[in-house]
Amino acid sequence: MTMSHPTESTKLALAEACKECMHNTPVENITVRQICDTSHLSRQTFYRCFLDKYDLINWYFDRLLHESFSQMGSGKTIQEGLILKFRYIEQEYIFFRAAFSNDTQNNLQQHDFEMIFAFYQDLIRSKHAACSQEILDILEMYCWASIYMTVKWVMQEMPKSPEELTATMIAAMPKDLSDLFKKLKILA
Repeated sequence: MTMSHPTESTKLALAEACKECMHNTPVENITVRQICDTSHLSRQTFYRCFLDKYDLINWYFDRLLHESFSQMGSGKTIQEGLILKFRYIEQEYIFFRAAFSNDTQNNLQQHDFEMIFAFYQDLIRSKHAACSQEILDILEMYCWASIYMTVKWVMQEMPKSPEELTATMIAAMPKDLSDLFKKLKILA
């Protein structure tokens, strides 16, 4: 007897159910039973897809991050990309807020850092530019600061528009990094 692999649509149904539960229940209090009842799927189906609710949250967060970086990558400049990313986060606000508020079980901020740091390095490489260790160190610091500001923005219920947050992040960019991005024609 072979076990079928869970489909993407089954995983998405469980993630949507989890998001629905997040509207009224803190992540730490959500149960697998709640997710299954909300999704109308069995516990057996849930456990074929995920180890536990945190595995589901990680999977969906990873999916959302990939989509937000895809949005970011579709911008012609870093400004356009950041605005697209923050608009996407706005659309998925409930999930990002719940995921960031419960960062003790899994380090989503670390994961976000790894993705954004790699994104910027790939962007620089795609322009056939080399990065000195000094630029990499500055980029690392900038990425951590931008994640901190993104989490703060989400946790404070997005007091700024995506455009305003982007302007703040661009203004906070270290000079050496902004000079490099301007030289590569990806920063206005």
